[in-house]
Amino acid sequence: MQDITPHPLSPQDCLVALMIAVSASDESIRTAELVKIQSQVNHLPVFADYDESRIPEMSGLVFDLFEQEDGLDALFGLLRANLPERLFETAYALACDVAAADGTLREAELRLLEEIRYELEMDRLHAAAIERGARARHMRL
Repeated sequence: MQDITPHPLSPQDCLVALMIAVSASDESIRTAELVKIQSQVNHLPVFADYDESRIPEMSGLVFDLFEQEDGLDALFGLLRANLPERLFETAYALACDVAAADGTLREAELRLLEEIRYELEMDRLHAAAIERGARARHMRL
């Protein structure tokens, strides 16, 4: 396999890639999810110095990985190698927000969130609190 990233991923690249992966997990990227990703990148302090022009590159990386048999494992390998542990809860919160953005959690999104919890070794109580917060933020009338 050729190297599809020209340099190591930044922590912000990892967060963006994870959000894109959640959006793409059900094979349908919805506008609400894309808007949520862009909004997170534009407004959250963790992305303060992030070069937004890298978002399409991260999308390409995720799509390339998802075409491979072990692509999800490769994505998690990249996250473990490039995302500091102190950002694991942030990563999970961003993933939950993207999954909830369109108002519907699909089976593929739920499975991926479960896998993310496992791979990031999320404490179950912390994960539940993050999930509850995402649900509250995305509630509709």
